Amino acid sequence: MENVLEVKALSKQYTKVLAADKVSFEIGKGEIFALIGPNGAGKTTTIRMISTLLTPTDGDAIVAGHSVVKEPEKVRECITYLPDEAGAYKTMTGNAYLRFMAGLFTSDPNKINEYVERAASINKLGDRLKEKIGTYSRGMIRKLLLSRAVMTKPTLAILDEPTSGLDVLNALEIRKTIKELAANEGMSFLISSHNMLEIEFISDRVGIIAKGHLLVTGEAAELKQRYNAENLEEVFERVVKNNEVL
Repeated sequence: MENVLEVKALSKQYTKVLAADKVSFEIGKGEIFALIGPNGAGKTTTIRMISTLLTPTDGDAIVAGHSVVKEPEKVRECITYLPDEAGAYKTMTGNAYLRFMAGLFTSDPNKINEYVERAASINKLGDRLKEKIGTYSRGMIRKLLLSRAVMTKPTLAILDEPTSGLDVLNALEIRKTIKELAANEGMSFLISSHNMLEIEFISDRVGIIAKGHLLVTGEAAELKQRYNAENLEEVFERVVKNNEVL
């Protein structure tokens, strides 16, 4: 499988905290890879380095052949990043917001229309796109944001807690959309989440991270079998207690 992301001993040292310590993994084309762990585990630090928002202290990550250290501008052309705290302009309509965001990627009117139409087909908000975002529910906003993130068909979509705070039905719709984009369009995803149970549904492979260390990676089913566990939460508990390192 062709790799679209290769993370190589990526590290981030703050003044007194080693937030990520030699994290290494890869993501293939059309693969959904999830980083799971508790708050403060190093998930967000790792994805922000891959997104070029943070400069690594050591190591590198190669996205579609480009180094996040040496070619961050090239990396940004290949990725999209949707943070957990992302929001949208509430005084804009959904359509106006999508058109505004599309204009940040291209000045070609035809391309802008293409991006907006693609986003609308993904978020399935229909006529609600004509209304102001301030009238949207949290679930609708998250669908809008996800469609914005993938409307340009990035090589790698990086999503931080994509279903955080959503009810069951909206969360399911977001997860199904991600799986469809990976399966039908070959889009690759790096997802950060502390919800280990939902990750079993969405991911092809997972990485368990704690205290800045990536402890183990593998398919959810394989990890459950390896650790004689019923779910990923039990796997996580046993991995951390055993202090296993790749």
